[in-house]
Amino acid sequence: MTRRWTTRAVLLHVVLVALALVYIYPFLLSVATSFKTDAEAVANPLSLWPETFTTAAYERLFVNSDFPLWFRNSVVVTVAVTLGRVLFSSLAGYALARIPFKGRGLVFGLIIGIMAVPGVVLLIPRFLVLNTFGIYDTWAGIIFPLMVDAAGVFIMKNFFESIPPAVEEAARIDGAGTFRMFWSIVLPMAAPAVITITILSFQGSWNELTHFIVASQRADLVTLTKGVAQLSSGALSQGSQFPLTLGAAMIMTIPVAILFFIFQKKIMNVSTGAVKG
Repeated sequence: MTRRWTTRAVLLHVVLVALALVYIYPFLLSVATSFKTDAEAVANPLSLWPETFTTAAYERLFVNSDFPLWFRNSVVVTVAVTLGRVLFSSLAGYALARIPFKGRGLVFGLIIGIMAVPGVVLLIPRFLVLNTFGIYDTWAGIIFPLMVDAAGVFIMKNFFESIPPAVEEAARIDGAGTFRMFWSIVLPMAAPAVITITILSFQGSWNELTHFIVASQRADLVTLTKGVAQLSSGALSQGSQFPLTLGAAMIMTIPVAILFFIFQKKIMNVSTGAVKG
């Protein structure tokens, strides 16, 4: 019995290791290719070790392209969108969870319905709205439509409903208003949900592409995702440009990885607390 269990465990570990390699191999290949020459990247596309190690792709990115401008634009948009989503999703979630008003169920149903609509369906209407309001090709047109997210409202509403209303009763007796109860009492208790919204909003806005294509054509408003897409289509020169494109993609992963490592401990603490509770 022990021998059969051991054989099964070995097979299971072999399968898990194989799946892990399949998952991580494309990432390692991207890192390796970014340090190859263009010719080697085409000749040995699956090699994980560059025969001629070079940082030419990164030098071209920072010297001969608008990559620094794209990076700055992405930082500006991502920070603004993340702050906006956390604030507005929290306010909307609290209103739907705690404030009784006529049509509250209908509003929440519409929000759930929006989550079911594919984003590509909304691209043309979004362009028409931006053009009608005169904010096409502006920072406002790039940032404002992303500052509210239906999934964020859904998460915050459900979390606020899990907080006992008795917590707010004491503050209400002391004369606290609705916004003060939200800001000073309920929102700090919703830290796990706020962290979740922050991570999802940062990652989503950092990797957003379709909205930026629809919202702007100005060269000085190009973000990283749009710029890398232009590189893939041969923006700087002819040919595949695999090292250049994958080098840009590698740099794009750094801010998201940093955010994960910053919040990793808090996420783990939240999970531990939930288990102990």
